[in-house]
Amino acid sequence: PSVLGSYNPALFEIVCPLYLAFAIAAIVAHHFRVPAFAVQVYVQLLADIAAITLLMAASGGTGSSIGVLLVITIAGGSLLIPGRLAILFAALAALAVLAEQIVAVIEGGTGGTFTRAGILGAAYFATAIIAYLLARRIRESEALAARRGADLANLEKLNETIIRRLDAGVLVVDHTGRIRLANEAARRLLRIRARPPEDRGGAALDTVSAGLAEALGRWRKQPAREPEPFQAGPRRVTVQPRFTQLGADAGAGTLVFLHDAAELARQAQQLKLASLGRLTASIAHEIRNPLGAISHAAQLLAESPRLEAGDGRLTQIIREQSDRVNTIVENVLQLSRGRPAHAEPVAIRGWLAEFAREFALTHHLDPACLRIEVEPAELEIPVDTTHLQQVLWNLTQNALEHGNAGRTEPRITLAAGRDPESGAAYLEVRDPGPGLDAEAAQQAFEPFHTHSARGTGLGLYIARELCELNQAALEYVGSLGGESRFRATFHPHRNTEPA
Repeated sequence: PSVLGSYNPALFEIVCPLYLAFAIAAIVAHHFRVPAFAVQVYVQLLADIAAITLLMAASGGTGSSIGVLLVITIAGGSLLIPGRLAILFAALAALAVLAEQIVAVIEGGTGGTFTRAGILGAAYFATAIIAYLLARRIRESEALAARRGADLANLEKLNETIIRRLDAGVLVVDHTGRIRLANEAARRLLRIRARPPEDRGGAALDTVSAGLAEALGRWRKQPAREPEPFQAGPRRVTVQPRFTQLGADAGAGTLVFLHDAAELARQAQQLKLASLGRLTASIAHEIRNPLGAISHAAQLLAESPRLEAGDGRLTQIIREQSDRVNTIVENVLQLSRGRPAHAEPVAIRGWLAEFAREFALTHHLDPACLRIEVEPAELEIPVDTTHLQQVLWNLTQNALEHGNAGRTEPRITLAAGRDPESGAAYLEVRDPGPGLDAEAAQQAFEPFHTHSARGTGLGLYIARELCELNQAALEYVGSLGGESRFRATFHPHRNTEPA
């Protein structure tokens, strides 16, 4: 091959510095992104074709092998521009080489042949087509990767939202025993503090909960064994763990579900009571017709002129007890047909004041007997006010009859606020009574459980069921500060408070 610039040194010496200056200018333009990327590519391709063709002419034509450099130019350009334009630049390169060969022949040069020029032109077209096909595959792969990345990001966001909303605690623990993920419920149960952004390793499980770390260690050794509950937090809450391996390899993490054992027991009790309630509703419906016949017969018997005076008392007992049973039936059927709760934000302080006034008037009480404590004062709770009226009436009636028995001046407190740990709004009915022992507290919400000869045993049961319709949990929280308390805790996601 000819030596570079040997055929026309003057042209070679002019083109080389200009080509270098253009390359430097192209680097600067790329750095500042001016002009647009597509314009830069087109200009650089044209400059490469022109410069390399001139260098080839200065070095002896197609025989100098400099024309092969245009293959690299065409290949690079075809990866960056659409397919038709790639063919256009390949055609321009082929025409430039052919024109150089024609000029060389006219000038009497011997550095190349038209065959070589044709081979180079064919190589340019082949390179453009192959590079275009590769570029299309690359673009399709990039688009697919972008879609997959978006899908993964959406899936990750969805999983994060679902996990955060779960009532059960969820942890992901890696094979080294470090916590990689924990939802809010798990943080509350284990008292885990929020991880700072710079801490990507996660806290060690044994430093957060030694009991859970021991349970996880035992499960990894014996996966078939049922995990045992452990005590968590300063309040020593009993927590039931469940473990699931996230992968088949030894380095896979573990998915941990945490359930408050007391909450599980409460849910099981609720299921049992719900089944009992449905059975009771069916029985009540069947009792209604014969009960009406008994009551009507007793009324007719009482109107009989031949009825003796002593028997009149018996018919009165029949009517009174029939009315009592009818009240039970009506309450049960009302609950079984219970309409869905239509919750709306209620300014609880004003609502409690109106409720206390109505209750005191109905029972001929001094309004001062009912105290109202609401903190914060502007607290709002989304609840069905019809249901809330019946729940509070049953609880307050219970506090009046049992919590103030023997007192000349009853004292009942209606309190509302937010739980400092969960942020959930609550309502409490407090009375100065002795409260319930453990066994009585466990049976308090069962239907027909009563210690009163006049009671039906349905007041607390109906109150609890109505609370469930409003996504609230009614429970007896024991005696605190000399007061017996029943508390309705509302689901935190339904709470609203004015800004």
